[in-house]
Amino acid sequence: MVKIRLTRGGAKKRPFYHIVVTDSRNKRDGRAIERLGFYNPVAAGNDPRLQLDTDRVQHWVGHGAQLTDKVRMLVKEATAAKSAA
Repeated sequence: MVKIRLTRGGAKKRPFYHIVVTDSRNKRDGRAIERLGFYNPVAAGNDPRLQLDTDRVQHWVGHGAQLTDKVRMLVKEATAAKSAA
């Protein structure tokens, strides 16, 4: 099954996540099919907290990809921000 989930990057105590499409059998930080954006939970100042290509997310969901709970929340947030702008 294809999943849209987070992969962790960044330094110790400074998490940074890429939002990727991957096969569910791959490791968390393993091979990805496509990178859709990023999520920086500790963003400060003018650094962007979330950047996501919602059109590609809808494309993958239309082809049967499953979202994880956290990614579902982030997609909802990105969609709301996109419609407000």
